[in-house]
Amino acid sequence: MRKLELHWQILIAIILAAIVGGYVFNQQAATGVDATILGIKYLSIFEYVGTIFLNALKMIIVPLITSSIIVGVAGIGSGGNLGALGGKTLLFYAATTLAAILVGLVIVNVVAPGIVDGQPAKDLLALDASTAQFEATVAGTGLSDVAMIFQRMVPSNIFAAAVEGQMLGIIFFAILFGYFMTHLEDQYAGPLYRFWNAVFHVMMSMTEWIMKFAPIGVFGLVAAVIAKAGYKATGPLAVFAIVVLAALLVHAFITLPLLLRFVGRVRPYRTMRGVAQAMLTAFSTASSSATLPVTMDCVEDNVGVSNKVSSFVLPLGATVNMNGTALYECAAAIFIAQAYGYELTFAMQFSIVSIALLTSIGVAGVPSASLVAIAIILGAVGLPLEALGVLLVFDRILDMARTSINVWGDCTCATIVARLDGEKTNVAIDAEPDAEAAA
Repeated sequence: MRKLELHWQILIAIILAAIVGGYVFNQQAATGVDATILGIKYLSIFEYVGTIFLNALKMIIVPLITSSIIVGVAGIGSGGNLGALGGKTLLFYAATTLAAILVGLVIVNVVAPGIVDGQPAKDLLALDASTAQFEATVAGTGLSDVAMIFQRMVPSNIFAAAVEGQMLGIIFFAILFGYFMTHLEDQYAGPLYRFWNAVFHVMMSMTEWIMKFAPIGVFGLVAAVIAKAGYKATGPLAVFAIVVLAALLVHAFITLPLLLRFVGRVRPYRTMRGVAQAMLTAFSTASSSATLPVTMDCVEDNVGVSNKVSSFVLPLGATVNMNGTALYECAAAIFIAQAYGYELTFAMQFSIVSIALLTSIGVAGVPSASLVAIAIILGAVGLPLEALGVLLVFDRILDMARTSINVWGDCTCATIVARLDGEKTNVAIDAEPDAEAAA
């Protein structure tokens, strides 16, 4: 019998959690006492299961981030890949990811889905953890504190930074380590690369193993939310999901097409039609890596990008370029802060943008990367990790949508890099003068 794929298992777990959590909530509302089984509160069971899953995610963050970034930077920097082609690719990947984050940041601040009828949605979402750490983090921060973010990027003790979860410092150290590792002689660089690559593969295996229990963990987290707040919790979450989808659409149909038109000098919507199959495949699989063969085929055959460019830009993009994921990470952190009733200062939002940009590179290749990345961001700004549970209700559809945008961002970058490299392509503005209307 064919095994049910993980995303379907998680979807079933969310539906069951909504049913069971709703039953527990209604029973408690009717009787006025906590629902129990064998003398143990249902809510305690849900929270116990969910906490174990969250602890497992936190356990892998530091070694996973460190090894993945070191291996990724060392791999890019070897073999002359950081030449003209690599430089253009990395520049546009960073630019499109930053643009996506800023789009999400603006829309989530304007709509404020974490505020309901002028009040934080904390009670509706059953968020009851202490935010004392967050209060200490944001106390007295302002525009001048942006400079302190860069100071925290250079930790005085990398091991202390790892223990305290100072992810910006860990990421900065990993980038430097990976870069300078490529400048060593082969007799030193080779063993180091093999070591960190082995660590990375071990962490990937651990992540995949932990994610096998994701349906159970998700069940516990979602059931706990519904059992405490009832179905009214889905209201703010539905608004948040709509906000994220709107931001993704703005990035897909405005930001990226503008870059294609004015930087790449190509017809943007004709380019989109050319890679539509790859985007639909990404939407259905929710995996940039699994979609890669289709993406390369579309970009080469329909858009006209050479294999020289696509074979470098697209595999790299499937690993490090996550426009939609970075947008979602940033929006999720702002939404949770709004729900707790805290107005993030410019410095804190700048910190969230920076971490979202860097973690989108560091964790993009792992299963359910957004869960790990959001956990990193919440910890960095002092928000309780329990809030991660409320995001899982609509996560499946959002995961499909943001993966599709991830692939569209890869295709956009490949097309622009090819054009800057002097390639004609099939979608260039001057490729078919008599077919301008077709764009």
